[in-house]
Parts: sequence; structure tokens; C-alpha cells
Amino acid sequence: MGVGVSAQRWVRLRRIVQYLFLALFLYLFVLTVKGRWSLLPVELFYRFDPLAAISVSLARRMIPSKFFWAFITLGATLILGRVWCGWVCPLGTLLDLFRLRKAQRNTIRVSSRWRQVKYFLLFVVLTNALFANLTLLILDPLTILTRTLTTAVMPALNYAFTTLEFWLYGFGPGFVRTPLTWLDAVLRGTVLPARQPFYQVNVLSALLFMGLVSLNLFTDRFWCRHLCPLGALLGLLSKVSWLRRVVGPDCTRCRRCSRDCPMGTIEPERDFASDPGECVLCLACLDACSQGSVTFKGQLGLAEWRSYDPSRRQMLASLATSVGGLALLHTAPIARREYPHAVRPPGARENDLLAKCIRCGECMKVCPTSGLQPSLSESGLEGVWTPLLVPRLGYCDYSCHACGQVCPSGAIPPLTLEEKRRVVIGLAYIDRNRCLPWADGVDCIVCEEMCPVPAKAIRLEEAEVLNDQGELVAVKRPRVVRDLCIGCGICEYKCPLNGEAAIRIHVPNELTSHSSHFIP
Repeated sequence: MGVGVSAQRWVRLRRIVQYLFLALFLYLFVLTVKGRWSLLPVELFYRFDPLAAISVSLARRMIPSKFFWAFITLGATLILGRVWCGWVCPLGTLLDLFRLRKAQRNTIRVSSRWRQVKYFLLFVVLTNALFANLTLLILDPLTILTRTLTTAVMPALNYAFTTLEFWLYGFGPGFVRTPLTWLDAVLRGTVLPARQPFYQVNVLSALLFMGLVSLNLFTDRFWCRHLCPLGALLGLLSKVSWLRRVVGPDCTRCRRCSRDCPMGTIEPERDFASDPGECVLCLACLDACSQGSVTFKGQLGLAEWRSYDPSRRQMLASLATSVGGLALLHTAPIARREYPHAVRPPGARENDLLAKCIRCGECMKVCPTSGLQPSLSESGLEGVWTPLLVPRLGYCDYSCHACGQVCPSGAIPPLTLEEKRRVVIGLAYIDRNRCLPWADGVDCIVCEEMCPVPAKAIRLEEAEVLNDQGELVAVKRPRVVRDLCIGCGICEYKCPLNGEAAIRIHVPNELTSHSSHFIP
């Protein structure tokens, strides 16, 4: 009886810790807004992420200072095993919340050889990082969750709340308006964005996350068992971890522990032993054992190698896959001619973005205009989910430098506001066939009025033209001053034309040389 009560307390403690870490992750995510102060860095979880730390270090040939915290995770794993996966990882916690009922669980048998997939992905990620390619960090569980929250969940919540607000203001009773106004003032710019964000990949992000969760239909924590490269890294370290699960001689072989194990790592044919590389210390077996036969004790040495554990052949296959894939990427058309509208965040292009960006989406979340969007095909497969400025959706705010402050890997440099205002990220070009003053002889000075550069990078020049009635009229035509334009994109965003703007931001040839460009 005492053993059962003690086990229940440990299980309860583990759930509390899980939910606290999930709440902390969501709190820091919400806090990632322009101008908000936080006692803890908003990218805290990424600092403890060993997969991101090792990959970025391999790509950059140095360990970024922000990632030194990942050594704590590695040390904890060597002592306790995959405690990160079972106690800390917010995605793992969500997958636990979406578990099936016990009566329906594990109705579909999934071969243990599927566990090899995560090790293959891990080796491909690390091999690519050696060649300064971090594309597959899109599979890091932290980046998956952040991207989903940024591009799908928060925009949908904000839209739903706004719609409900309008409905209650218009059709609800009058007494609800005062508390509703107060609630809006509290939530806008804090929990909810100040303006409705729009992302081009919102539906794709939601479908990918729903697909990941739906894998639980096959088996509990399918992602953690078979696909997660971070889990694979921590699993390999757990092979030599000190804390191990031990089954005593008084085991009655009731099989309750193997049925309740969410990782499916307890093997009845091996006297109910478990693989420490797969055990996430959820303690479900401890709670399930009515005899108190299951304990966790300190042991030294390498755990038994299983058939699904990585082999030399698998490592060679991942190396060949990585080299072949990178060769194909660098012979694609995008490698010869860069997409002309691939405008990067301030300083990112010159900072070797593709070799440093971990695809976490923090910069997109903090962008106050939602101008930063995840790349799909614009930068080729090598640049998938890296940030691009799409001025028609949002511009680079002249008074904001938040993206560089929250970037955990240094892909976007932490420029001061004054430095950021002088960094050239693109150049405005006027399409005279669409611009109203040039094409139709109609006055329009929006782009000049909106230009935030003190000396005005867009200037108006008066010209006499014939209007539709054949009359000679004076029209002010805009002209871009190349030496002053920084490519912020507000002119393109504010252009009153429907569809494609008459003034667009391009990446000039001098910016593709990866040298720094500043306005004096």
C-alpha cells in the first residue's frame, strides 16, 4: 500500500512538472512581443535544446554563448536518462494529453524497427550541419510547436476573439460592453497580437501539427518513439545514463507495466526489462506495479544494444543521403539565380542566415506587422521555413529591432535600433506601368508620405502630362533615391493599388554578395 501511494505521488509530481514547463513555454511564447520585458529570456527553451546547440555549433564551427545552457540538458540526460522528453518537452506533454483511452490504446501494432527512423533523421541533421545546412531542424520539437503557435494557433484565436467582440458589441446586451472593453485592453498587445496577423502557411502549419498528433492513433507518443531527432540524440546518451529501471525477482508477470508504458519499451520476453534509451521516466510502470517490483536505481555501463539502435550501415546511409541531398540542392536553379524578392531581416543575409537559422519562428512571432513570413520555395529547399519579409503583408517597422533580440541562434544579429535603421535589406523599384502618377497621370503621394527615412528615400518630381481629356496637367511623380532606401517595404505595403503594388522591394545584386550594407 505504501509503495502504491509513493508511486502515485511521483507520477503526480511528474505531471505537475510537465504542466508547469508547458505553462512556462506558453508564457514565454506569449511574452514574445515587441517592447515587453521579461525576467527570463523568451527563447529560454531553445537555449537548453541540445539538438539545436550541436547543429548550430557544427554549422558555425563554434559554440554560440546562448547555447552553453544545453550542457545542463546533456548532463541531466547522462545522469537521469531521457528526463527532458518525459518531464520537460512541451510537445511531449501535449502528446500525452492527446493519448487514447486505455481500452483503445495500442490496438495497432507498430514494428519496433520504426524506431530506427529517428536515428536516421538525427544523423542526417548532424551531417547536414557539418555542411552548414540546418534545414532539417524544422523537425526539432520546439521549432514545430513554436511555428504552429505562431502561424496557426494565435492568428486563429485572435480572429475568433475579434469576431466574438464585434458580435457582442453589436447584438449583445449593453452591460457587457464595459467589461469587454476592459478585456480587450488587457489582452491586446499582451496575450493576443495588437493587430490581426496573416501567415501564408497557416493552414499547412495546422495540418502538419494535426498530422503529428494523429499519429497517436497508431501508438502512444508515435512521434517520440519513431521520428523525433532530439529524442534520438537524448536516447543515445541515455544508453550510458546512471539511473536505470530495474525489475525485482518478485515480479508476477501481470504485464500491466508493459501495457501502460507510453513508449512501448518494456519487453515481456526480456523479463520485462526496458531500454533506457527509450524510457522517458514517465513512471507509469512504477504506478502500475502492485507488487512494488519496479524500482529505479543507479547503474554504470552501456545498456544492451537493441536491433533498432543505429548501426554503422545506417550512419553511412545517412551520410550518403546528406551529401547527395546537398549536392542536389546546390545544383537547383535557385542556387544560380536568387529569388529577387527574398528580402531577409536586418543583417541576416550578411550573417549567413542559412547556416545559423534553426527555423524556430521566434522572429515571426515578435514581428509587430507580421511582415516576416516563413519561406517555402522562395529560397529553395535549403531555405525552407527561414524568415522572409513579405512587404505586401507587413513592412519592417522603422522603430523595431525585436527580431534580432529574440533570435536564439544569432542568425539575425542583435543590432541596436540605430544600427538596424541603417542596414539595407532591399531596394524599392517603381513599376511605371502600374504607378498612378506615371501610368495614368493621377496624383498619388502615398509612398513618399509613408517613407520613414528622415531624408526621404522617395521623392516627388513635378512633371506636366496629358490627362484623359487631353489637358496638360501637373503631376507629382515618385522617384527612389537609391543611396537612401533601406528596403523596409512600407511603401509597398501602403501602395493603394489592388493586387501587386506599383512599388516593390527587390534584392539588388550588391546585396547578394553577403557583404554588409549600411546607410552612412
